[in-house]
Amino acid sequence: MVPDASAFVDACTYLPDLEGHSPEERCWVPARDYLDPASLPTSTAGTQVNQVIQRRIDGSLNFYRPWNQYKVGFGNPEGEYWLGLENIHLLTKRRKYELRVDMEDFEGNRVFAMYSSFFLDSEADGYKLHVTGFTNGGAGDSLAYHSGLMFSTFDKDQDTWSDNCAATYYGACWYGSCHYANINGEYLWGTSKHYTTSVNWNHWKGYHYSLKAVSIKIRPVP
Repeated sequence: MVPDASAFVDACTYLPDLEGHSPEERCWVPARDYLDPASLPTSTAGTQVNQVIQRRIDGSLNFYRPWNQYKVGFGNPEGEYWLGLENIHLLTKRRKYELRVDMEDFEGNRVFAMYSSFFLDSEADGYKLHVTGFTNGGAGDSLAYHSGLMFSTFDKDQDTWSDNCAATYYGACWYGSCHYANINGEYLWGTSKHYTTSVNWNHWKGYHYSLKAVSIKIRPVP
């Protein structure tokens, strides 16, 4: 049974109408996905509503997109999806959130990484990422490097490299010079000759392996 969505109402009804959705859609549509209770700690299984902010599952959606689309969001909440930087910022500035990254390879192995604190700064500050409190679910920590960095797309370079990470590695992320995680990279199929351009989580599968699935979820915490 799907948990009562009312637990999430206070965190989503105020989101701006960035894509012409009604107030009901702005609350309910992004909040329709929940973690599998079996994958949650026993003490919280079935009790928390979880907001999906990013999902890659089959390569059906192009994630090599410009800044304005990463700002407002794109895709389908039931499939491949990006919630939007502005929406994520507005959510996480209002209350404290934790973050979980679930990953699967093409051999059926599943791992995760969790962070006890997550938020994004405003657009004026480059939607800078802040994550702390890592817990290892087998994936290793490929996100800590990106904490404190601004978000970049191929048409808005805010990385710390002399070149353009997003354009070079076909992605969009909180790049430095350049990345350990390229979750919005080119969707390929497992082991690849391409170096660092695909859906990478370096601490688990390295730079020559494109993950089958990645799902990033956040959950409000006290």
